Amino acid sequence: MGASISDFLLIDNSNSFTKFALSSRVKLGPSRKLRTSEVTEASLKKTLRGWRWKTAVLSSVVPEKGEVMARFLGDGGARVVHVNARANLGVGVKYPKPKTIGADRLANAAAAFAAFGGPVVVVDFGTAVSFDIISGAGDYVGGVIAPGLEAMTDYLHQRTALLPKISLLEPPSAIGKSTKHAMLAGAVYGYRGLVRQILKEIGKELGIPLNLPVVATGGYATLIAAGLPEIKTVQDNLTLEGLRIIGNLNG
Repeated sequence: MGASISDFLLIDNSNSFTKFALSSRVKLGPSRKLRTSEVTEASLKKTLRGWRWKTAVLSSVVPEKGEVMARFLGDGGARVVHVNARANLGVGVKYPKPKTIGADRLANAAAAFAAFGGPVVVVDFGTAVSFDIISGAGDYVGGVIAPGLEAMTDYLHQRTALLPKISLLEPPSAIGKSTKHAMLAGAVYGYRGLVRQILKEIGKELGIPLNLPVVATGGYATLIAAGLPEIKTVQDNLTLEGLRIIGNLNG
C-alpha cells in the first residue's frame, strides 16, 4: 500500500501522540506514530517518507501543531479535509457552540454512529477521558470531560514526596499491600467508578437506564473496560475509522 497512491492520509493529532494512517475508501492501511511535541515539518517529512496519498484528512486538537501539518500538507499539493462541525460527518450536530467540539470527538462520533447506529456513547480514554453522546436521531448532542487516568496518577506522584510514579495495570486486589499496590487499586477501581457513574447519569438523561450502547477507545480503554460490563465494545482505531468515513463523505 505504501508504494502505490492511497485514497487517504488520515491524521489524528492529539495531545500526547499524533497518529498517521494510510487508507483506502473501505479499509485502514499501515500506521505510524509521532510524539505531538516533536511534530515539525522536518519530522513530518521523515515520518511520512515513502507514503503517497490523494487526500489528507486532518483532525487536530493542538492548534499550533495542526497549523504546522496543514502548512506541510498544503505545500505538498494534496487536498486537505479539515475535521470540524462544518464538514459532512454522517451525523448531525445539535450543540450550542459547534466550533468548540474537538475534531477527534467528531471523528469518534462519526465512526460510532456508522458502526452501531444511535443512540450510542463513545468513551475515549486519552489524556483526558471524554464521553460523547449521539442521539437516536443521529445527532451529536453533547458530552462529558474528566481528567485522564494517567493525569490523575501523575498528579499524585508530582504533588507528594513519597508516592511513586506507577505503570497502570490491573490491581491484584482492592486492599493494597504496598504503596504501589494501593495506588493501583485507587486508580483503576476508582476510575471504573467514575466512568460507571457518568454513564449511569447519561443513560438516565437519554431515557435508557439499562443497556445503553457504549463503545470505548483510547490508551486505557481495554484496562478499564475489563471491569465494566457497561462498555459493550472496545475499538482501538475508532478515531482513524471516523477519519476514513469523513474522508469518504467529503469527496
